[in-house]
Amino acid sequence: MNKIKNDLFLRALKQEVVPRPPVWMMRQAGRYLPEFRALRDKYDFFTRCQTPELAAEITVQPIRRYGMDAAILFSDILVIPQALGIEVQMKKDFGPYLPHTIRSQKEVDAIQIPDVYESLGYVMDAIKLTKEMLNDEIPLIGFAGSPWTILCYCVEGRGSKSFDKAKEFCFTQPEAAHEMLQKITDLTILYLIEKVKSGVNAVQVFDSWGGMLSPSDYQVFSWQYINQIVEALKDYAPVIAFGKGCWFALETMAQSNVSALGVDWTITPELARKFTHHKVTLQGNFDPSRLLSPPAEIKRLVHQMIDQFGKDKYIVNLGHGILPNIPLENAQAFIDAVKEYA
Repeated sequence: MNKIKNDLFLRALKQEVVPRPPVWMMRQAGRYLPEFRALRDKYDFFTRCQTPELAAEITVQPIRRYGMDAAILFSDILVIPQALGIEVQMKKDFGPYLPHTIRSQKEVDAIQIPDVYESLGYVMDAIKLTKEMLNDEIPLIGFAGSPWTILCYCVEGRGSKSFDKAKEFCFTQPEAAHEMLQKITDLTILYLIEKVKSGVNAVQVFDSWGGMLSPSDYQVFSWQYINQIVEALKDYAPVIAFGKGCWFALETMAQSNVSALGVDWTITPELARKFTHHKVTLQGNFDPSRLLSPPAEIKRLVHQMIDQFGKDKYIVNLGHGILPNIPLENAQAFIDAVKEYA
């Protein structure tokens, strides 16, 4: 792999001393950008995911505009259930919808692990195109959802405030649930390894719904599967694990082979450092809604956040994805604040 010109992000993952922390934003290739909305109005969601030229273009749009220190491939966590033969629709003003839910041992048994290239080759093609467009200026991040988060969608069939059906499935049919989680894990490992071979420089596992579980259930139904992914990938590329609402698991997570842990805005930088014993690079944790503050206030808060985390072993990010209604100049203020930090 060629040397990346701006390698701040990769150096932070290696815990090296850096002049300033790197910055990128979750969902940076998204609906807050007018150039993204122009493509969204022309092509449906999964057409954009499955067309390498569109996915690559969307990935680099925010880089052109703002010059973040890392790009994240435009894709979706639900390409994994699709590859497992589970239909996923993206409904306007509703979000993901899976018409055929998985709620029995028989339905789990029917799920087959596919050939990664046959089912997800379009992602690898998008990576190769994106790498050409980035021209080794900055690193490219690949990602997947955590097995628990994917199971939530497969069982519920949609987003949920509580994911009680997913929990019911796990608590009443634990054998079927663990078999399902293992199948998702096995495919995710194959998928992420292939992504690294295709050119991504790091991978992130998004556990969007991990915070729905109690601390003990989190270890049983989520973390042990994420950790399998971390162990399988650690010799291929740096792995970032991000569990939304999972501050209670940070101490355990920090004892693994992750290169970084993402944290959301419900924990202070001081506590996040304390729980992780200052051992691991942290990423986060600006409240996405705070990007609605005036630009001067955003810059003040970002500088304060960096001071609290410390500039090393730290990647500046939001505590979750950027919201669609964020003014462009406010996103600019967030990125500029980091670049101006000294």
